[in-house]
Amino acid sequence: MARNEYYDDEGNVQKEQCPRCGDTFLADHGDRQYCGKCHYTEWE
Repeated sequence: MARNEYYDDEGNVQKEQCPRCGDTFLADHGDRQYCGKCHYTEWE
């Protein structure tokens, strides 16, 4: 997914950002969302 696909036409973020870092997007791995910068994980 290209970085510009993270935003809609108004410039709002479509992907979820890391609550710890705030400046990185969470990677979607199906059963979890993961931040590669601080290793924050949200299990679904």
